Amino acid sequence: MSGETVPSLPDFGSLERGRFTYLPVVPGRLEFALEVRKRILETRPDVVAVELPETLESLYLDGIQRLPQISVLFYEDREDAVYVPIEPADPFIEAVRTAKEIDAQIVFADPDTAERPHLSETYPDTYSLRFISLREYVEAWRVYPAERTDEVERFAQGIAWKLQGADPFARVLVVISLNLLDSVLDAMERPANEPRRRRRENRQIVNADPECLGEITTDYPFLQERYENLRSGKGDLASVDRRRAQIALIHEAGKSYELNTGDKTHAWQRRLLARYSRNLAILHSDLVPSLYDLVIAARSVVDENFAWDLWETASRYSFQQTESDLQTVRISGDDVWINTKRLHLRRRLPSTKRRFGNLGLKRRKKEKTPGEWASQLDGSSICSYPPEDIVIEDFGRFLKKKGKSVLSEEHVTVEPFTTSLLDGVDLRETIRNWHEGKIYVKNQRKVYGEVGAVIVIFDEDRDGRYDYMTTWLGEHQNESDMAFYSTSPFEHLVGPGIGRAEYGGFLMSLPARRMYDVWGDPDYEFAETKAERLLLAGLDYSLQRYVVYVAAKPPRSVFRNIAARFGRTVVYIPIGQLSPVTMKKIRVVHVLDGYDKRESAKDYIW
Repeated sequence: MSGETVPSLPDFGSLERGRFTYLPVVPGRLEFALEVRKRILETRPDVVAVELPETLESLYLDGIQRLPQISVLFYEDREDAVYVPIEPADPFIEAVRTAKEIDAQIVFADPDTAERPHLSETYPDTYSLRFISLREYVEAWRVYPAERTDEVERFAQGIAWKLQGADPFARVLVVISLNLLDSVLDAMERPANEPRRRRRENRQIVNADPECLGEITTDYPFLQERYENLRSGKGDLASVDRRRAQIALIHEAGKSYELNTGDKTHAWQRRLLARYSRNLAILHSDLVPSLYDLVIAARSVVDENFAWDLWETASRYSFQQTESDLQTVRISGDDVWINTKRLHLRRRLPSTKRRFGNLGLKRRKKEKTPGEWASQLDGSSICSYPPEDIVIEDFGRFLKKKGKSVLSEEHVTVEPFTTSLLDGVDLRETIRNWHEGKIYVKNQRKVYGEVGAVIVIFDEDRDGRYDYMTTWLGEHQNESDMAFYSTSPFEHLVGPGIGRAEYGGFLMSLPARRMYDVWGDPDYEFAETKAERLLLAGLDYSLQRYVVYVAAKPPRSVFRNIAARFGRTVVYIPIGQLSPVTMKKIRVVHVLDGYDKRESAKDYIW
């Protein structure tokens, strides 16, 4: 063996090939825009080559010059119109912007010989770059490379020809789509011939209408605005973390929702929304839910008004202006994307639009003079509105049945089948353990005892919003005694002596006419909140073993001991498991200033 040095072979697994360094990206994703900017500022290459069409270079540069305002590049392709948004969080756009900052030469590496081949764009969730390196992400993708076709090979050869013509003495950073990476790497290993370019007709750039940004951008505008603020030094890296941004988005949408409807989103709703949207993301093998997932969850957990406010907040982009030096165009998502998802939302808000004449509907009565209804309050007695009593009694019976079903589920054990099917086959457990070759069956033990009192807590009221507290006695054997706290009903009059309030929480207990004033009872003084006082009273007055407690979070652990002393058991039901529409309806209560108001109440309560 001679002492000569053997030349090292190139590492074909590396993304550095001589003077070329390849930076694969997922188009339109913020995490890759961050990686591109970081890499360019660290390495400061002489040339930055991007996978953008050479024939549209001047229009792209004009659009990039307008950033942070978002432009749309338009051209005709055969008989179709093509719209391409120029958005700040796109890695190719970021590569051009950052290259201009360091005075690097910019090369548009797609010679635009033919339409870009349709390749799989199903990538692992880009949020994973928060936890793994770019190299690990790319290596995981390259284990299962995209299918190669003649169309893909020709497209890659065109890019290779453009790259091979770059400055031979310059260090070149190539920003390329991940699904084209291996094809371009292979094409660069052999000389490429100059391709024939095609002509683009009717090319122009327009200003995107602010109202359409939510439909046409890849990452929603709320997130892109945070990214733009980060670039300009007005934010930190945590502000563009998708999860943190989504939390901020939900809080901002909650403010709009309260302003538009007067209702608030509660902590339990936000927790349930996060859990629901997470499960939707898992169905798509994503780490973080998309905006579509969030809107679906918002509609399901809160209502359609909140889903609309969430969408509008996510679509908001303060940099965008309707007035511009360019033509402003409103474009739909169908113009930009293939197979767009649609979601119909019906907002239920008061309309300022003039209604058509009398359509046979009964109009809500109004005061003839300000203060007319308040003048009819004498305060001698109060009572409930019977139709509402029927609704809430039915709801109480429903909760008792649900409490029993929760107890039944807790008393079910699952075991392998031996000699008896017991209470039936447990399909879920059988499928989960299919590899064992066993059948699992359910053994349901009988639940002894019934549900007595029912407590529903909408808001623990640690801020003192619900200052009206009272105890009502049932008027007959089928009507529960009831203690509740609410907003002050007579501050919001809907008729003469008819007040409207909103429950913070209530207690229902049968048999009727046994309950003393819960709010003045000294036995409950150690309760820290109104909710705890109602729970103590429920344990005290319940004649049955079980007490149902519905709230956003379970009671303190000390109440287990208290319940045990009473010989009772608290059955906790998360309020998020109940229909938000039903809960919103149940939460409204009308208080009448005397029994004589019951006859006329039907004309004022809707």
